[in-house]
Amino acid sequence: MYIPAHFAEQRIDVLHQLIQAHPLGTLVTLEPQGLNANHLPFEIVAPSVEAPFGTLRAHIARANPLWKNLATATDALIVFQGPQAYITPGWYEEKKRSGKVVPTYNYAVVHAHGPVKIIDDVEWLSALLQGLTSRHEAAQAAPWRISDAPEEYIQKMLAAIIGIEIPLTRISGKWKASQNRAAPDQASIAAGLRASAEPDAVAMAALMDQLASAT
Repeated sequence: MYIPAHFAEQRIDVLHQLIQAHPLGTLVTLEPQGLNANHLPFEIVAPSVEAPFGTLRAHIARANPLWKNLATATDALIVFQGPQAYITPGWYEEKKRSGKVVPTYNYAVVHAHGPVKIIDDVEWLSALLQGLTSRHEAAQAAPWRISDAPEEYIQKMLAAIIGIEIPLTRISGKWKASQNRAAPDQASIAAGLRASAEPDAVAMAALMDQLASAT
């Protein structure tokens, strides 16, 4: 990924926060037939001695040939996308002066790399699903629990999936949030995004505010 210095985000905790907020990742792997992409909700585990950039965990259907066709000598790429928004030239001061402005697109993304390890273990899968369920059900008025379903049904479902674990060998982030524009333009862009009321636009405005306050 091309990352100009002013758009680079290197803080591990910030990169992990984007993954936690936007857990659906695109897992890109190399297989005998070529590149393959799968879209999976991931859990990010904190860095450790063995995985200094953290570890990603997920599960796939056992019927998915991905786990049988992996080129294990090649690291996988996992892409996570955060807030994104179109930026109109109408928000730039230069438009009024000379008109020499063009549109652009702001976004925040994380690219994570590492080898895919296949985990065919019921207890490991059960623990993963318990954690994922607890997290994603937390906002519900009456959170669903795995124990709400019949035990024999859950065991049947567990037998139909297989786990994957990816200790990250490198991770990078690109926060393209108008850092290359003058402060008046940044303020105008953020105001325009907030006024649109679109969730992604409002989220991008909040990200711009965070970056501005950190400088």
